[in-house]
Amino acid sequence: MVKHLDESEFPELLDHIGIRLWRTAQLWKSEFEAGMVAMGHGWFTHARANLIACMDRKGTRQGDLTQRSGLTKQAVQQFVDELVAYGIVERVADPADGRARIVVFTDRGRNVLADANVVKRRIEAEFRKRLGAKRLQQLVQTLGMLEKGR
Repeated sequence: MVKHLDESEFPELLDHIGIRLWRTAQLWKSEFEAGMVAMGHGWFTHARANLIACMDRKGTRQGDLTQRSGLTKQAVQQFVDELVAYGIVERVADPADGRARIVVFTDRGRNVLADANVVKRRIEAEFRKRLGAKRLQQLVQTLGMLEKGR
């Protein structure tokens, strides 16, 4: 027998800034991924694409990717392997430490970054259209202030 719980037995569900930021981030992410797929990067909708945001443009040690992404070493290894298979990145020897490997963008990977910038500008233009230029600029500045407050 299933006991039916009265709504009053649950704490109030607050409408808070965290949920609004999360929902907006999810909206942005889904629009970004759809834009990348439209640009011919169907692989971009998978978790491996998130690793790209953790990479320095001139290359990053795989261990640093593990730390920055919050993923396990095994997950980062798998995602880097997949990005290598797609020709987005490659591993090269670290000149500062012969035992270490640096993950760097290939020419194809740099083209993906350029396409990503096109998609980001489109999304931002749509947000500007919805909010107006001034309100969007204020939002960006406000979010920057929250980031720096950590």
